Amino acid sequence: MIEPNESYPENPFILAILIQTKSETAYMNWMSLADQNKKELRRILLDWFRRTARDLPWRRTRDPYCIWLSEIMLQQTRVEAVIAFYQRFLETFPTLESLAAAPEDHVLKQWEGLGYYSRARNLRRTAKILVEEYGGNIPRTLEEWRRLPGVGRYTAGAVVSIAFGVPAPVVDGNVKRVFARLFCVEDCVNDAKTVDAFWEAAERLLSRRAPGNFNQSLMELGARICIPKKPRCGECPVQTYCEAYKNNMAESLPIKRLKKTPPHAEVVAAAIRKNGRYLLGKRPHGGMLGGLWEFPGGKVEKGETHEEALRREIMEELGIEVEITELLTSVDHVYSHLTVTIHLYSCRQLGGKPKPLYHSELKWVSRARFEEFAFPAANIKFFPFL
Repeated sequence: MIEPNESYPENPFILAILIQTKSETAYMNWMSLADQNKKELRRILLDWFRRTARDLPWRRTRDPYCIWLSEIMLQQTRVEAVIAFYQRFLETFPTLESLAAAPEDHVLKQWEGLGYYSRARNLRRTAKILVEEYGGNIPRTLEEWRRLPGVGRYTAGAVVSIAFGVPAPVVDGNVKRVFARLFCVEDCVNDAKTVDAFWEAAERLLSRRAPGNFNQSLMELGARICIPKKPRCGECPVQTYCEAYKNNMAESLPIKRLKKTPPHAEVVAAAIRKNGRYLLGKRPHGGMLGGLWEFPGGKVEKGETHEEALRREIMEELGIEVEITELLTSVDHVYSHLTVTIHLYSCRQLGGKPKPLYHSELKWVSRARFEEFAFPAANIKFFPFL
């Protein structure tokens, strides 16, 4: 621990940045925080949240199942996009028991369009664990939550603090941005030491009396006021304490590493039609988009034409030959780690019986029954052309 001295700023909320050498990554260490100032910051944020918080459906309940569901859906997804999915999901699975008893295909169908499907699979797995091993009781401790599938430090802290009032801190992207500006942090906010310091900050500042509302107030501040570009500093309830605002640095923080341009892939897919039905494959579990149904196909390798790639992929995945008749459509889609252009070709099976050499299951499905199956978002873009 490096002791504070007269060279550090007097404001007790500044996160000191101590650089040992020019070549070393700057690391941070919290200075002593004055109790009175901590109380004032908490009071301001809690009062602001009570007066101005958005009326969101998961804030109208203390049901831990609903709160847990909302936190899983909100991972890497905007609030505006989540609301309709949240309401639809609860209509289908109103209780923990109903989710645990549901087939995975049914759960994935209700999740369709929300993306990051591992969240849905883990949600169902956790529900089954809670029903079978916890007797349907929702855990009240961080330690128990951290042992469940798909639950990290943030989600565990959010659920227990909001649902049960457990004094557990949270740090998400919004909180990182708020802290980076509030304490004028000029290190990369995703560096491990910076993230550790943010968690310590969240722990120190946390309201023990109202931890759920305090955590939500920080996230709400980041979502509505301390936004990524052109922060609304004039509307900020804690502007007085913000070091970035004082130093005219709010728009230049937080500092992040530049993201690499994601790779692009050309992909071909086959709409193999027979007797009015299309051949669909269920993607294997454990991989990208696992458990979803798709039109078979794959990546175009270097030097291949679309037709060559599609014939190869169909032989590798289904063990059959096809005749390619026409290009139906081409769609662009963005994933978290790559972008793709998928070209859908109408095809006719030449002979043999399709075998699930890659997929876990194959089915011939009429266009009218597509609504019964969960598809990746990119495949849904094909529907108007079939």
